[in-house]
Amino acid sequence: MALTTSADAPLPVGEVSRLIGGWIDRLGAVWVEGQITQLSRRPGAGVVFMTLRDPSYDISVSVTCYRQVFDAVADIVSEGARVVVHAKPEWYAPRGQLSLRAAEIRPVGVGELLARLEQLKKSLAAEGLFAPERKKPLPFLPQLIGLVCGRASAAERDVLENARHRWPAVRFEVRNVAVQGVHAVPQVVQAVKELDALDDVDVIIVARGGGSVEDLLPFSDEQLIRSVASCRTPVVSAIGHEPDNPLLDHVADLRASTPTDAAKKVVPDVGEEYERVRWLRDRGRRCVEALIDREERGLAHALARPSMEDPHRMVDERADQVAALLDRSRRCLGHHLDRADSELAHTHARVVALSPAATLKRGYAVLQKADGHVVRAPEEVTDGEPLRARVAEGEFTVRVDT
Repeated sequence: MALTTSADAPLPVGEVSRLIGGWIDRLGAVWVEGQITQLSRRPGAGVVFMTLRDPSYDISVSVTCYRQVFDAVADIVSEGARVVVHAKPEWYAPRGQLSLRAAEIRPVGVGELLARLEQLKKSLAAEGLFAPERKKPLPFLPQLIGLVCGRASAAERDVLENARHRWPAVRFEVRNVAVQGVHAVPQVVQAVKELDALDDVDVIIVARGGGSVEDLLPFSDEQLIRSVASCRTPVVSAIGHEPDNPLLDHVADLRASTPTDAAKKVVPDVGEEYERVRWLRDRGRRCVEALIDREERGLAHALARPSMEDPHRMVDERADQVAALLDRSRRCLGHHLDRADSELAHTHARVVALSPAATLKRGYAVLQKADGHVVRAPEEVTDGEPLRARVAEGEFTVRVDT
């Protein structure tokens, strides 16, 4: 029920604390899972104090239990262990503190952890976070590599030394984080996000040495998996050794079996690249030389052809043919001209022989009337009619006399 208060009618702190305690007392017992980060077992004390923390988030709660409750699991539970606690929320009114009173503590076994990881793996795979088409290719020669690892760890040393041995000019942007325990997940997630935000970082390596299943649990955390899946920069997982297989291996763009293997896969070996360049250069030279040799042989074969050895031979051979054809054409043309000339002379003689002028030259004359009509019969003229007589050398006028 809501309380009616005001600045003029406030509630005392004790009353507020009492009311909060009353509300919390009405809450039932719950099962809570977390990781023990602080454990206090004072000699002779009847109560054991511990802090239960969510490894995926920066959230923790105090837990108390009677010594006999904790003694039942004291041999297998210590700081850093994952446990499931059946507890009831309690409110300590004098200090205004919330805690959980545990009635039963159960350690989370390896088999149960693996079963949960397998279930989480199937769930994330169904979302497509492990799909091969999501994998981004690594650059051939990264200029700046982001490295997430433990401080002064063997993983950091292996990556840095092997990478610089392979390519001395490579540069690193290192983020030292907790790689196990309750602080591992938020610190690794923050480091990955920071490196992904840097434009100069070409690839990110998340490295850690081997360890137990419990030690590697942070690298199977759902929050970390989703953070890596959303990165725009390629991520390489180098967690543990060959048998270790956290979920980070599935979402990363490349999995390396060890930190040393990550350095070998991310950074090319300068000696190997030099040999590859030398081999390619020699191969290129051989290819060019073979091409030149083939072209030289082809050129020599072409030059050995008769048409290339004596290029004027074909012209000379064709010149004789042209001369023969020219003479033949001249003879044919002359023959045609001679025959045409003979036909023309014959035709001219016939024309001359049949010409009226030739008749006139033989003494004949042509009589024409005044209108130019040729007289062919005596009855066509009258007595005294003037006519024009045309002879071979000219014409003159005559008069009809009957």
